[in-house]
Amino acid sequence: MDLFLATLLFALSASITPGPNNVMLMSSGMNYGVRASLGHLCGVCLGFPVMLVLVGFGFGFIFERFSHLHQLVKLLGTLYLLWLAWRIASQTPKAIKAGHAKPLGFWQGAAFQWINGKAWVVASSAIAAFTSSEGAIGWQVLAITLAFFLVSFPCAGFWLLGARALAGC
Repeated sequence: MDLFLATLLFALSASITPGPNNVMLMSSGMNYGVRASLGHLCGVCLGFPVMLVLVGFGFGFIFERFSHLHQLVKLLGTLYLLWLAWRIASQTPKAIKAGHAKPLGFWQGAAFQWINGKAWVVASSAIAAFTSSEGAIGWQVLAITLAFFLVSFPCAGFWLLGARALAGC
């Protein structure tokens, strides 16, 4: 139980701190509103646990054997983050109100996890820190995933709802 509590606290601190997901959710909430951004929120909150399970059950092994794929993911992630930053910075409220732009949806939010640098760091750190070869690795991975799932909606939702407060300023 102590290990699960430690995992839960790690998940909480990793999920509430600023990162690409939270910044994008805040921006989406400010530009499109909370209701229109709920698909994005659900994509992030369900996409990361799926990624965590796959990483925990051996997807990381592929990157160990084929390190160039890891470098490719990092490069694509960096380019995508730069593109998103440019879109956020260059988008005007007029374009949003005119209906020319729309928030990310569920699948886009879920897929973003695979090129999100923070997500990769958090997933690999959680698996490394909270699993051991002495126990049943499958149950350990599922416990880590459960911890992140439990905190994801409140933490990401905090950023989305915080955007509403900022938009009112």
